[in-house]
Amino acid sequence: MEFLYNYGLFFAKTLTLTIAIISVIGVSVFFASRQREEEGELHVTDLGARFKHYRQTLEHSILDASTLKLQQKQEKREEKAKLKAQKAQAKEHAKNRTADSTTIPVEPPRRRVFVLNFDGDMRASGVEALRIEITAILTAAKPELEDEVLVRLESPGGLVHSYGLAASQLKRIRDKGLRLTVAVDKVAASGGYMMACVAHKIIAAPFAVVGSIGVLAQLPNFHRLLKKHDIDYEQITAGEYKRTLSLFGENTDAGREKFKAEIEETHELFKQHILQFRPQLNLELLATGEHWYGIHAQSQQLVDELLTSDDYLLQAAQYADLYEVTYKEHHSLLEKMGIQVRSSLDRLLLSILP
Repeated sequence: MEFLYNYGLFFAKTLTLTIAIISVIGVSVFFASRQREEEGELHVTDLGARFKHYRQTLEHSILDASTLKLQQKQEKREEKAKLKAQKAQAKEHAKNRTADSTTIPVEPPRRRVFVLNFDGDMRASGVEALRIEITAILTAAKPELEDEVLVRLESPGGLVHSYGLAASQLKRIRDKGLRLTVAVDKVAASGGYMMACVAHKIIAAPFAVVGSIGVLAQLPNFHRLLKKHDIDYEQITAGEYKRTLSLFGENTDAGREKFKAEIEETHELFKQHILQFRPQLNLELLATGEHWYGIHAQSQQLVDELLTSDDYLLQAAQYADLYEVTYKEHHSLLEKMGIQVRSSLDRLLLSILP
């Protein structure tokens, strides 16, 4: 018993100290962020040019000098011929429009695939950058050109309201009439799958973790420990269910039942959200909180195709221009420390949650 007492006391002290540190850092980050209005930069990377550079670098190493030289000359001739044809076509088109109202067919512009990366933590904090990236894409993407957005998604889930907002951001892409594809290379579980299911198409690596359509809430209670040492804890609320369960107060059966009902309601909303976008799923079988590897998730129709994001982009490069869009915020040293602490705590929580 003495061991349990010492352990409980140590745990309580550690928890208190952790909360105090997080509070100090959180307040500092809050006030620092209040002094700046949306400072950051939007970066656009031409992935097609990057792939071309990869190929040229490799060929430079593996081809002999004469073969490489011939290939480079051929590529230059093809590029020159392509530009010449485009200029001639534009000139002829302008001439015909001047002469009469008839027009000649013009080669349509290539499709664009805009690539986003979302690496989710417990609070889905990446949604702040995601909303800016999506807004930027929506100002330029054209449904009539069949432009597409590919989201490389990695997340084990987290807070319901945070991932609900992240899913709503992805829905903006669909509402604009753009094709949305989500690629899961490692994990899209719980809130991660809440986001993924919004897509027209979900691709996943064979061993990616998918699913976990469930809701979890848990917290320790120190009431008996405090009572044993004659420590009073008072909590004043207005409203019968303002606080159903407590860390330090005595929990009641009525509070537990209310809390469980709220969890069940959240689960039901989660299932309705999924069925809105993937009505083919059998949620009586799948909404149990279990997860599946990609190869099994495909047979359950949780994902549509087994494919990595790398292969998907290499295929898309044959018919579309690829642009990776990234919004990067500027953080002070204090903010970076706070972000690192929160990230470490997230990893700790995720490692101990079932």
